Amino acid sequence: MTYRVHVRVMPRAGLLDPQGKAVEHALSALGFQGADAVRIGRAIELSVAAESQDEAEARARQMCDKLLANPVTEDYLLEVEEA
Repeated sequence: MTYRVHVRVMPRAGLLDPQGKAVEHALSALGFQGADAVRIGRAIELSVAAESQDEAEARARQMCDKLLANPVTEDYLLEVEEA
């Protein structure tokens, strides 16, 4: 069976996020007041062939731990659904 995996990777809380700070300053400069604590991450979508949803999630976690997210500086969230 094929599962669709959605991965959201974000910088860890408390770590410097230069992209987020740049966007926060730009929003303020453009007159958008009240927008703060901007964090910039990335979204990854992929299809995973697996026998079950649990297996697809486990394989996606391995992918995140080894390649898709930096375990030192980033956290990730997974959503797995049938394709």
